[in-house]
Amino acid sequence: FYLNFLMDQLLSKIAINDGHGENSAFFDGWKAYDSNPYHPTQNPNGVIQMGLAENQLSFDLVEEWVRNNPKASICTEQGANDFKDIAIFQDYHGFPEFRNAVARFMEKVRGNRVRFDPDRIVMSGGATGAQETLAFCLADPGEALLVPTPYYPANDRDLTWRTGIKLLPVICESSNNFKITSSALESAYNKAQESNIKVKGLLLNNPSNPLGTVLDKQTLTESLNFTNNKNIHLICDEIYSATVFSKPDFISIAEIVEENPNCNRELIHIVYSLSKDLGFPGFRVGIIYSYNDSVTNCARKMSSFGLVSTQTQHLIAYMLSDEVFVDRFIVESSKRLGNRHSALVNELARVGIESLKSNGGLYCWMDLRRLLKEYTFEAEMELWRVIVNEVKLNVSPGSSFHCSEPGWFRVCFANMDDETLMVALKRIHKFVIQSKGINVVNEVPNSKKQYRRNNKLEINLSFRRLDGIMMEPHKMSPHSPMSSPLVRART
Repeated sequence: FYLNFLMDQLLSKIAINDGHGENSAFFDGWKAYDSNPYHPTQNPNGVIQMGLAENQLSFDLVEEWVRNNPKASICTEQGANDFKDIAIFQDYHGFPEFRNAVARFMEKVRGNRVRFDPDRIVMSGGATGAQETLAFCLADPGEALLVPTPYYPANDRDLTWRTGIKLLPVICESSNNFKITSSALESAYNKAQESNIKVKGLLLNNPSNPLGTVLDKQTLTESLNFTNNKNIHLICDEIYSATVFSKPDFISIAEIVEENPNCNRELIHIVYSLSKDLGFPGFRVGIIYSYNDSVTNCARKMSSFGLVSTQTQHLIAYMLSDEVFVDRFIVESSKRLGNRHSALVNELARVGIESLKSNGGLYCWMDLRRLLKEYTFEAEMELWRVIVNEVKLNVSPGSSFHCSEPGWFRVCFANMDDETLMVALKRIHKFVIQSKGINVVNEVPNSKKQYRRNNKLEINLSFRRLDGIMMEPHKMSPHSPMSSPLVRART
């Protein structure tokens, strides 16, 4: 103990704090999978990974393109002549060809309804780096961003760990399908004011992770008006924009900006990435697109801490400049995601498990409230432990996404083949049938008032580190999240 104390005195606060957020159910599910991964023949009783939002359904299209375009890589005989030019130093503006190709791809994904200026494309080491860079540009330590719940768990790491800023929840509820409302935004802002916390912006995720829903025009417009009226920033994380597979269509904040010429554009910023839309998390291609010149300039300078490799830029520029391939990929990927989503939610429905109606993302928001023994977050964690340790499925509990109601779980469906999905569904079916024999809640609370009256303590706890409070002591996986695929894939 004394030696540990002395060592702590020699290190920075970042080095000795738990800001990375490893002690949460979201990460613990990964540890369970890492220590016992499913394999159809070598480990058929292992844990199936349904906590990874990765798009692997259209890799065959990419692999076909790579084989047909060997010159795009500097590691082939056909592309070797470009090796020297690519390998030597490049500045942090990025290749013009790369920025042009990314800008055009972003336009295609948005139905060519808006235009993006390649000179405003700032690259970063994945969306993780893009989020953090924007946080550094927009807020000082102790200041805050509002974030509608439920939201991606690693936002707590990406946006706050090194920047020192805070994330304040905008509470959304199942009674209106977790839609963001003006009253919820005002309430969250006023609570911050009462606590003397300076709010610098609002972060939206569109399509939502974990809900899989797209923000409609009204919600986007109201959010824009809210931030403009408060003179705070609006950050729109649009990394899942090309994963929308059915109506309503995805609407970018860029479209809303174009329709509102009197809004303050300097407060609008977009985060993008190729990790989800193309399924390239390992390439670490993150993008900041800001309408603010000062933010663009500062972010570009800061990007030197997390540049996209020139080899990756070269390959991406080639690929995204192939309009025939891009058009085919966008259509086919959307079709395959839609088919897989339908397969999952329809099979869940067969055994009485409902999911939030959604049309985007690489996951569904599964409703297991009826399987809870009581309406508490403790009961949710108890159910989650059974699913991970006995059913052997790594799904993510809603409390790790800061959901205001217990019983919701995120289930990813695009990171596995059809055979693995069927094994997972069989496990779920068996579990639900067995659960019918235990004492579970038969009626879901029909109002926010009823839920809070019966579970006031759990609601109060939901925005602390619930996972650390409720999780039993556990042995760390030999594959810590610091070295797991979670670092390379924003899940």
